[in-house]
Amino acid sequence: MRVLSIVCIFLSFLGSTTILAVELKWWQTASFYQIYPRSFKDSDGDGIGDLKGITQELPYLKELGITATWLSPIFTSPMADFGYDVANLTDIDPLFGTMEDFEDLIENAKAIGIKIILDFVPNHTSDECEWFIKSAARDPQYKDFYVWHPGRMVNGVRQPPTNWISLFRGSMWTWHAGRYEYYLHQFHAKQPDLNYRNPKVMEAMKDVFRFWLRRGASGFRVDAVPNVFEIAPDAYGNYPDEPRNPSVNDPEDYMYHEHIYTVNQPETIDMVYQFRQVLEEMDAELGGDERIIMTEAYSPLDILMQYYGNATHEGAQIPFNFELISYLKNESNAYHYDQLINNWLNHMPKGKTANWVMGNHDNSRFPSRLGRDRIDIINMMLLTLPGCSITYMGEEIGMTDVWISWNDTVDPQACQSNPQEYERLTRDPPRTPFQWNDEKFAGFTEGSSTWLPVGENYKMVNVKRERDITRSHLNVYKQLQRLRKEPVFQQGESEIRALNENVLAIKRSLSGHPSYVVVLNINDNVEFLNLNAAFSGLTHQMEYVVVTDRSSIYAGALTYSDSVLLMPKEAIILKTVT
Repeated sequence: MRVLSIVCIFLSFLGSTTILAVELKWWQTASFYQIYPRSFKDSDGDGIGDLKGITQELPYLKELGITATWLSPIFTSPMADFGYDVANLTDIDPLFGTMEDFEDLIENAKAIGIKIILDFVPNHTSDECEWFIKSAARDPQYKDFYVWHPGRMVNGVRQPPTNWISLFRGSMWTWHAGRYEYYLHQFHAKQPDLNYRNPKVMEAMKDVFRFWLRRGASGFRVDAVPNVFEIAPDAYGNYPDEPRNPSVNDPEDYMYHEHIYTVNQPETIDMVYQFRQVLEEMDAELGGDERIIMTEAYSPLDILMQYYGNATHEGAQIPFNFELISYLKNESNAYHYDQLINNWLNHMPKGKTANWVMGNHDNSRFPSRLGRDRIDIINMMLLTLPGCSITYMGEEIGMTDVWISWNDTVDPQACQSNPQEYERLTRDPPRTPFQWNDEKFAGFTEGSSTWLPVGENYKMVNVKRERDITRSHLNVYKQLQRLRKEPVFQQGESEIRALNENVLAIKRSLSGHPSYVVVLNINDNVEFLNLNAAFSGLTHQMEYVVVTDRSSIYAGALTYSDSVLLMPKEAIILKTVT
C-alpha cells in the first residue's frame, strides 16, 4: 500500500506558512453501513430481503451520506447459518436474486457514488459445497481441502480426535460415514473447516477474491479470521486437547475450554497479508479507487494491531475495532469510554486509520445494550471520532432488539441449545426486518409474512416518521454526516477525554478552521462545564452546531466556553467563533 502521498507539507515563504491539504484515501474517513440482506428490503413478497430491494433503497443510503455498504453473505447456500455456509463461492443464491441483479446493484451504486463491500467467509464452506463433496470422496485434487482425522481409539471405541468444542455447542468433530473419518468444524456441523495448510486452498480462495473484484466489488469484510487456522498437527497427524476453563460447567458450551489451539494462531496474520497482496494486484489490473479489506476478529488488542501490517507487509486497511461493542456496558462511565477509545488510538501503528463499531448482526443492538436514551450520544461519538465509522442498519433510526420466542427462533447457534439457554445465545433479536414506515410489516415487504417478526415499536421507530421530526435520531444522524464532511473532521487532530465520570468530550481541530468540541453527557446529572480547563485554543464564545431532542437550546445559539450547561443524556457539538 502506498502511504499518504502528502502527509502535511509546510511551505514557508516570506515569513508566511501555507498548509497543503492531506491527501486521503476514500476509505479513511468513510461512513460504512452494514446491510443484513435478509432483513433490509424485500422486493418480491417472499418475506426475505433481496438484492433488488437493496438496489431500490440505494437513494436512502445516499440520503444518509453513506460512502460504502457491506453486505452479509449473498452467495449460494443451503442457509444452515443464513449464508455463512457457502456452497458456491462465485454465484448468487436465488433467495437474493441473480448475478444480473448483483451487476445491476453494482451499476446503480456506482452511479450515485456508493461502493459495495462483500462478506467473504474464509474459514469454512457448506458441506454441500462441491469441494467438500469431492474431498469426502477422496478426490485427489480436493482430498486435503478440509481438516480430516480418523479419530482416536479409547478402550476400543472410536472417538473424536480432540476435546475441542464448537461455537455452536458440542464437538468440533463430526463423523463422515462415507470417508470414514471425522471432519473439523469450528462452527455448525454443516460448515466444515477448510485446510489452509494446503496451499491449493489458499490459491482457490484468492481466486474467489479476484472473481468478485472483477465484477465490481470494492473489497471484502473477512469473516471470523481468528478461526481460520488451528494448531498444526504433530508428526503423527494428531492435535492436542485444549485446557479446561473452570468458570464454565456445561461441557457442551464453547467456553468450557480455553481456546489456545483453535483461535488466533500466528498463521492467520500472514493470511491477511496475502489477501491484501491480491487486492493490490487487482488494483493494478483494474485501476480506480483502492480496494479494501475489513477483518472481523474479537481478539486481544496486540493481535488486532498486527492485522494492520508490519514493517514489510501491508494488512487490512480496517481491522474491525470491537472494543466498544465488547466492553462498554450500560453502567460504564465516561472514563471507561475515554480509556477504550484512547487505548485503540495509542496502540494503532503510526500512519494507520482508526475505525469505530457499535453494532452488527451478531450482537445486541446498542440502544438495547446501552439504553435508548443514549442513541444520539453514541451516533454522535461514532461519527465525530477520527477515522471511519461503521453503522449497522437501523442504528440511525434507533432500532432496538426484538424479543423472539423459542418457537420463533431460527438462529442455529440458539436452536442447538434449549429453551432455557437460547436467549443467551441467539442472534435473531438484532436481525429483524428494517423499519421503513408505519404500514404493515413496517414497509419491509408486501408479502404475507416475514422471516423474523418485525419489532413492535415500528409505528414509532421508522424512517418515514423520523424524516418529519426535526430532532429525530435519523435527522440528527444526517446532520452529523453532513458535518463529517468538513475538513476538520476529515483531516483534523483529535483529543478525547473524560471531563468527569459523566461527560466525554472530543475536540477536533485543524489549522485555519474553527475547532469543534463534541460534548456527551452519558448519565442523568445536570452538568456545568468549563471546557477551557480541558482543551486549549477555544474562543470565549462558542456556537451550538448540533443539538438533540434533549437540548433546550437551538443550533446557532451562543454559549461561553467556560460555562457550558448540559442536560441529562444531552449530546451537543460546539464550534469556536471569532
